[in-house]
Amino acid sequence: MLDTHARKYVNPFIEKGANFFIKLKLSADSVTILALLLGIFASILLYFDQNIIAVLILWLSGYLDAVDGSIARKTNSSSSFGTVLDITSDRIVEIGIIVVTGIKFVDVRFNLMILLSCILLSMVIFLTVGAVSEKSGIKSFYYQAGVAERSEGFIMFSIMMLSKTYLGIVINIFAFIILITALQRMIEARKILK
Repeated sequence: MLDTHARKYVNPFIEKGANFFIKLKLSADSVTILALLLGIFASILLYFDQNIIAVLILWLSGYLDAVDGSIARKTNSSSSFGTVLDITSDRIVEIGIIVVTGIKFVDVRFNLMILLSCILLSMVIFLTVGAVSEKSGIKSFYYQAGVAERSEGFIMFSIMMLSKTYLGIVINIFAFIILITALQRMIEARKILK
């Protein structure tokens, strides 16, 4: 929801980042890999109880994840492989946070399995609709908006990373929001893919 509706407000900041990396002659794929490495580093920091720094690094990773697409559009270098690299990197970052949380907090592993199941379901719908849809937009595939997009995910991951006391509740709320998003996307798919 935030990615779709708030993008216009943060886009100037994203564009400045894109211009910076273009001046450095870094490709969109290079910035995607940098975002991935920072996201993995956030998981490592989380493992070593550096939670606040981990959250900041996670958000830097997310920022670069937005910048890479802007670079691709500005340099006319959008590619199908870049899309695959971007989406795969996003999931690796998310998996890293979830796996580290499961390693550190055994009592929420069942909650995390439910969360992962909801993420998987939502992503299957998202990617399948993107693959079979003839619609296109600013991205290189049809982007299905939803209640839980990347920014909402980062907000929930941040709360998870900073809240040990209510971790199970936060994970359950996160899973529920993603499940609502999956249902929302399935309803939209039914309307647009007749």
